[in-house]
Amino acid sequence: MASAQQLRAKSDFEQLPDDVAISANIADTQEKRGFTSHFVFVIEVKTKGGSKYLIYRRYRQFYALHSKLEERFGPENKMSPFTCTLPTLPAKVYVGVKQEIAESRIPVLNAYMKDLLSLPVWVLMDEDVRIFFYQSPYDSEQVPQALRRLRPHTRKVKSQSRQGAPLDRLAAPRAEALFDFTGNSKLELSFKVGDVIFLLSRINKDWLEVRLEGTVRGTTGIFPLSFVKILKDFPEEDDPTNWLRCYYYEDTISTIKDIAVEEDLKSTPLFKDLLALMRREFQREDIALNYRDAEGDLVRLLSDEDVSLMVRQAQHLPTQKRLFPWKLHVTQRDDYRVYNTAP
Repeated sequence: MASAQQLRAKSDFEQLPDDVAISANIADTQEKRGFTSHFVFVIEVKTKGGSKYLIYRRYRQFYALHSKLEERFGPENKMSPFTCTLPTLPAKVYVGVKQEIAESRIPVLNAYMKDLLSLPVWVLMDEDVRIFFYQSPYDSEQVPQALRRLRPHTRKVKSQSRQGAPLDRLAAPRAEALFDFTGNSKLELSFKVGDVIFLLSRINKDWLEVRLEGTVRGTTGIFPLSFVKILKDFPEEDDPTNWLRCYYYEDTISTIKDIAVEEDLKSTPLFKDLLALMRREFQREDIALNYRDAEGDLVRLLSDEDVSLMVRQAQHLPTQKRLFPWKLHVTQRDDYRVYNTAP
């Protein structure tokens, strides 16, 4: 079996698509809220094509990526000739102040990403690695706070693809120009109909940052999405934001509010965390949490066991994308008129 060092002896770094990440450094941590608060790492990514952007990742996303890479490329995989020594990921921590835990992980995660992006090209081109470092629509919509620590960039990677398997540049996200476009500023990229354009990052829903291949090879800039046909879009990355539908009762009025929660749809919150979240959202302490049972009656939640029962009973209900199957009914704590008290 050839070793990773042997396969990297002759570099084909220049054959890599321009959207491949070559450095990633944590600029800061930022607090986010799900059912409880958690911290994400704000990561500045630089690509081979020179593009820079920010992505937001939780530790559990690092852990999920590392688990997949160990399965595919770790030395325990005896079925694949393309194994290598993976960097060490810091272990999970279950006790401690969340912000302090996140801060202490910055240097080791920076070292992890540097070593990861120095691995052979077949790892860099792995779909899960590329998705991890892509700027998703969720990332592009985030507004970063003041970044305290911008780390120096790592050097360019020298790597090689699998022997006998040249890299396919058409695997990169790309588009074809449908019309001629003349940029109105130095940032905007001019192109001709039929030009092939490699997608580097998403600026917003209407504009993308790209690298033009063809008549003006190597030119980078931004362009309007409406002028091109997408041949291969950015890989989809799960948006961590899901929505919890709440019905809020006050006197005789009921209103609906969807609350953004960065948690998996299958997760079950603790009762105290759910109550604290609702108190923050509705700015009231004297509230009670309820769910509607199979008979249509409201049932008050009082414990973790009640919450688990609510979640289990909602598993058979029709689901909507990005919406929790269970719904909360938020009432005033001393208002018992909402309950069915008929014998």
